[in-house]
Amino acid sequence: MTTDEARTRVEELRQEINEHNYRYYVLDDPVISDAEYDALIDELRQLEAEHPDLVTPDSPTQRVGGQPADGFVKVEHPAPILSLDKTASGEQIRSWWDRVSKYLPAGAGQSAWVVEPKLDGLTVVLQYDGGVFTRGATRGNGYVGEDVTTNLRTVRSLPLRVPVADGGPHPPSRLVVRGEAIMLIDAFEELNRRQAEAGEKLFANPRNAAAGSLRQLDPRVTSSRPITLLCYSIVDSDGPVPATQWETLAYLRQLGFPVSELIARFESLDELVHYCEVWEKRRDTVPYEVDGLVIKVDELAAGEAMGIVGHAPRGEIAYKFPGREATTKLLDIGVNVGRTGALTPYAELEPVRLGGVTIRKATLHNFEDLQRKDIRVGDTVLVRRAGDVIPYVVGPVKADRTGQEKPYQLPTACPSCGEPVYSSADEVAVYCINVACPEQRVRQVGHFAAVMDVEGMGERTAALLVEKGLVADGADLYSLKRDDLLELEGFAEKSADSLVASIAATKERPLAQLLAALGIQGAGWTISQLLAQRFLSLDELAAAGQDEIEAIEGLGPHTAEALAGWFARPRNREFIEKLRQAGVKLEQEAPAAPAEGQLTGLTFVITGTLPSMSRDEASRLIEKNGGKVTGSVSRNTSYLVVGESPGSKFGKAQGLDVPMLDEEALLDMIGGKE
Repeated sequence: MTTDEARTRVEELRQEINEHNYRYYVLDDPVISDAEYDALIDELRQLEAEHPDLVTPDSPTQRVGGQPADGFVKVEHPAPILSLDKTASGEQIRSWWDRVSKYLPAGAGQSAWVVEPKLDGLTVVLQYDGGVFTRGATRGNGYVGEDVTTNLRTVRSLPLRVPVADGGPHPPSRLVVRGEAIMLIDAFEELNRRQAEAGEKLFANPRNAAAGSLRQLDPRVTSSRPITLLCYSIVDSDGPVPATQWETLAYLRQLGFPVSELIARFESLDELVHYCEVWEKRRDTVPYEVDGLVIKVDELAAGEAMGIVGHAPRGEIAYKFPGREATTKLLDIGVNVGRTGALTPYAELEPVRLGGVTIRKATLHNFEDLQRKDIRVGDTVLVRRAGDVIPYVVGPVKADRTGQEKPYQLPTACPSCGEPVYSSADEVAVYCINVACPEQRVRQVGHFAAVMDVEGMGERTAALLVEKGLVADGADLYSLKRDDLLELEGFAEKSADSLVASIAATKERPLAQLLAALGIQGAGWTISQLLAQRFLSLDELAAAGQDEIEAIEGLGPHTAEALAGWFARPRNREFIEKLRQAGVKLEQEAPAAPAEGQLTGLTFVITGTLPSMSRDEASRLIEKNGGKVTGSVSRNTSYLVVGESPGSKFGKAQGLDVPMLDEEALLDMIGGKE
């Protein structure tokens, strides 16, 4: 290949790779496989190796970074990168506008505002000359930051050349853009998992992870970290740019910069205030950390004319959400026993207000995590809470230690039954393997009753039944008599008769529902449905081997192993026999035909924790009304049902433009719960 031919091919490859980067990291809509993308990169790298004179700073091959730097050079920003004043209520938003609106220039048009998510990351300032990325810096003190150009080149969502989208506008010869380097929550959790496996220090939160990764002296470390970018304003330019913030966001997106989709524009202050007040409920449906909203006067010239007070522009303000981290004393460490026998530590805390509620207990994840973090009784600890889920202890504040703190000793006996506990070398979990453990029995019985829809049977009743020796597992529920229940506190004749009848009514439940009620690890409602479609009876499934189970589309090796192992245990086979003797239906004539209803023809995926239903309950409700529930998001997904703390399915659904529903909207579609 001649030099001219190589130059032509190099330019073609760069343009193609930039377009694929844009589709993958900005639009989240890739059109080629990872292998095909890697082949393009390899071809470009080979051509540049053969023709070194063709290598340019904006080439996609230059993202990996060079040698470690001795330190960061100071960079003066072309315009101040200001911070914002803060507000925390709708009333304070109104007060802010009453206070600053008098600074609007004469002749300004009707007021309008743009609302954007307040990203919890590291502010960066990006400079482009002739459409090529030439320098990137941190915010620093707002006037002078640190040059992190080499590290920023490794961020895949940052365009090294603009425009990267076909047909995009031509940028000014000099353009300076402000953005935020962030880390997606799923990526952060995966990074911490890798850190833990390597015995490295864990990051406290996504913001610290992004900031620490971007300020590495060795850019190769930065390139290994999952940093992404969102841009939201133009700091400076030497050519025409949009006159409003709303148009600026669209313009940046057209140039190929990643821009948040979670933006809105209002011409009514009442509507703006309402939007801010209800937006916090969406906080945990977002795949990255959002600690508030930013309100900006839409007309940029008007906002600039309003001036600055202190170090904050009058035409912008931050609406802050309640904090989700706090420090408090760890008073003691307790242990829960789950229905599978797994022991889980939890923290008993000195009460602290966090996210609008008082926190007294928090999870410690597992004993390995507890020991790795060296959390001690008496420590001052950092507690974090995501939405309405159980708070957890991030780690100790070691600087506050007095020497009186007590290291935690791993339990050698189950706190419920006193029997020795067991742990294997390849698992972090500690188990009580006593099949007669009271706490396990309570949770197993409660789970069985809940999934089988036994009305009037809560955890308190399950605990009473186990405590009095009336039941040892879910199958024993079918042998309960009216007189047995009358001996229990809180039961009268009517409630006893009602519970006995409710239990008897569950004998004809569908096979999938019975499978889900068994409580086998990994076999929730969706997996149980797949099993019921393949096997016509519990006996047929029990006779199947792991390979046969794993062959079912949608089942992985771990779930198949758990299922095969469960049915191999003699005690569980005895449990099935007790169900048979009680008259519980263990088979089905044929796979149940899809129901017809308001959701017929629609496919749903569920993620996160719903307010009033478990995922299994929501799945059954959807299918009862004709819908189909699957475990993964695809282009064939009709709706993603989103609850608190959604997982990676949320981000994938966003990339595929899958419509989203909360629990209330789902119930509206079917006319409410039945």
